[in-house]
Amino acid sequence: MPHFKYTAITNTGTKAKGIVEADTPAEAEVMVAELGLIPTSVRKSSAKSENASSFGGFFSKVRPQDIILFTKQFRTLLGAGVPVTRALEILEAQTEKKKLKTCIIEIGQDIRQGSPMHKAFRKRTDVFSDLYCNMLQAGEISGTLMDVLERLIYIVEHENKVTKDIKSALTYPIIVMVALAICFVVLIVFVLPTFINLFKEQHIELPWPTKMCILVNEILVNYWPFIVGGLIGGGIGLYYYFRTARGRFVRDSALLKLPILGSVFQKAAMARFGSIFSILQSSGVTVLDTMDIVSKTIGNAAISREFDKIRERLEQGRGISEPLRKARYFTPMVISMIAVGEESGRIEEMMREAAMHYDYEVEYSVSRMSELIGPILTAGLAVVVGFFALAIFLPLTELMQNAMSAM
Repeated sequence: MPHFKYTAITNTGTKAKGIVEADTPAEAEVMVAELGLIPTSVRKSSAKSENASSFGGFFSKVRPQDIILFTKQFRTLLGAGVPVTRALEILEAQTEKKKLKTCIIEIGQDIRQGSPMHKAFRKRTDVFSDLYCNMLQAGEISGTLMDVLERLIYIVEHENKVTKDIKSALTYPIIVMVALAICFVVLIVFVLPTFINLFKEQHIELPWPTKMCILVNEILVNYWPFIVGGLIGGGIGLYYYFRTARGRFVRDSALLKLPILGSVFQKAAMARFGSIFSILQSSGVTVLDTMDIVSKTIGNAAISREFDKIRERLEQGRGISEPLRKARYFTPMVISMIAVGEESGRIEEMMREAAMHYDYEVEYSVSRMSELIGPILTAGLAVVVGFFALAIFLPLTELMQNAMSAM
């Protein structure tokens, strides 16, 4: 069947591109419209361009934007009454990403063989997260799949935005720190030895900043292979260590203790907790199962371990708010809103409000973090520059005084 490449406009006004299989351009336009898109251009795709697109897509990573678009189109098709397998066939035909296309094909095959949808998705956790699969499971069990998909779109979009904001806020300081490290090495290895030889020839008593720079110079010059090897080996070791359960716990615990980023990570976890908890509870999932799902999808091993402890206390017949008070990392506001929700019987509404509040708090904290990084970097640069100035200019001052005394 011929392939048609299309460009279209989504309901939010953004552009979308893809490929559909159809007999005629008119049928292709209809298929694009069924995806909830407004087609602006539909043209036949040659085999050469298809192969090139597939070759490029095979090596490309499935981005959050791809998952968001897939979920929006999937929900639109299901909402229009299209069967799941047919919806997946349509999405398979119009998806350009080779990895995502392969994933959709495998999911469709599993569903045709009688597998529940969430189990079919769970086989491809390299593309769809545990959160995604667990929420699909909750939607299937409770019969609220459309609401769950709508909430999934919001969660993925919001977390993608927060991740982008954090990366954007950290890009500038990382560039500055890398540039500073390069300048440090150049000054220590290439510039400082010239002055050291001059000072030694004049028998000048060197101050402690200069002595420290000389020590660093000797270490870098004489032991650089061990330093480079240690950094590479340490990086590889940490990579594999952080893939273990213990390593993830140590890493995530340390992240929560960071001065600025720690509160951002904690608030983001509270927002995810409130959002997932409210949608699962409103979908009819039991509290114990909800806690189990949240523990697997919270995104932080340290907080996840606390959820496991809370679940154990819940199995003993206690309420939710009391175990939360004894757990770490949970803010007073979350605990208070859960307590109010338990007493009023409106816990889903309270947690939804908490999620919205912490969504705003995360955005504000990221914005505030961007404002704080500038002064911190300025102070750090001043310290480094001042240290080098003392290391070089203090001996130079003494050298000039000796020269003037000799005259």
